Amino acid sequence: MTLAPGEPVQLEPQVAFPDDRGVPALARAFEGAWVWAAYRRAFGHRATSPQRIRVRQFSYSPGRGAVVSYVLDWKDDAYLPPEQFSLRINGSKPAQLWRFPNDDQLPGLADAAHPDSALRLINQHVLAVPARRVGVEVVRYRPASRAVLRHSIGKVTLYARAMRPTSVGPLVAAAEVIGSSEFVVPRIAGHWAEGGVVWLSRIPGKNGRQYIRRGGEPSVFNILDGLESLWTTPVRSDGGHPFNLKSFYRRAKRILAHSTQSHREARHALRAAERVLDSFVASWEPTCLAHNDFYDDQMLVLSDGRVALVDFEETGPGDPMLDVGNFLAHLRIQAGLGRSDAAARARAYHDRIRPVALDRFKWDTRELDLREAVCLFRICTSTVRNIRPDWDGRLAAGLSLVNGILG
Repeated sequence: MTLAPGEPVQLEPQVAFPDDRGVPALARAFEGAWVWAAYRRAFGHRATSPQRIRVRQFSYSPGRGAVVSYVLDWKDDAYLPPEQFSLRINGSKPAQLWRFPNDDQLPGLADAAHPDSALRLINQHVLAVPARRVGVEVVRYRPASRAVLRHSIGKVTLYARAMRPTSVGPLVAAAEVIGSSEFVVPRIAGHWAEGGVVWLSRIPGKNGRQYIRRGGEPSVFNILDGLESLWTTPVRSDGGHPFNLKSFYRRAKRILAHSTQSHREARHALRAAERVLDSFVASWEPTCLAHNDFYDDQMLVLSDGRVALVDFEETGPGDPMLDVGNFLAHLRIQAGLGRSDAAARARAYHDRIRPVALDRFKWDTRELDLREAVCLFRICTSTVRNIRPDWDGRLAAGLSLVNGILG
């Protein structure tokens, strides 16, 4: 595939990612001309070329494949809104492309993302409304995985979560379990099982991560009270799949091993972390009901100080210390790689909640360190997923933070 002369297309960020013999086209996914030619072949010729193509997200499985999400920014005189599309590379197979909201893994997303069909779905699966139209805003979208849309009907706001249909049942069950804890949780207003869409009520509150970055301090005691009330809930037969730390850790190791092959410092840091974490993960087992993905961006802080959870589908048999360790790990990487003021506030909150948790639950310090480190190890893959020109340096810095915890 070649471009016509005079049609250079800039791709941002410009990054160098290690080649993968199992995924021959991987390097091309970061070449503007190749991506634009693939777009035109999939969706037809355009009268104008874009001003630039931005890499939005990069989901990668070494030796197997990758999904890359892009945003097209058109030139001002084209009068076109930004357009999001995705590219899937599986081994040596031809690349597959699709444009948002069409996603073969999320069959209900296209209907939930269009105002007219969204209104029809709400009337059918949630409640009958007299409105003629639904306002639709995209909150987040991870291609082939999940999406969150904001549906506005007059003064009523619902959050529609589009997912794979097989995930609907576990989400509904997790909502019931979380609802018995002391956390505030959104009410499930309705769901469309075949399409994989669940509507949740809106909870007015401030995003926990933004709240901390701006100097707020969510009540440590409210957070720990909520977690403890969850941990002491009896595990039901339908209480969700056990958290698979071993699988998540192995996947992170594969991504980090490939990503660090050209960066000596990061490669040495990875090996040092693995020497400690391998044996810990091998012996780890779930002990009770847990959230299994608990961190600041998953919560809202309400005006009365209570804490609400907006993501809870991973709830199931897990490990209390891993819940706290994951929260600490997210704060630590923000402190280590974030901007000055926000980083300092994340560090201060980390240093506040950690000793309170250790004292309250009488945990062993080393055991909590291991859990924070393994969670941070997994989070380091986000430097690849949200790739930037300095991604490899940030990855090395993240792995150094892991080893700083492990000593």
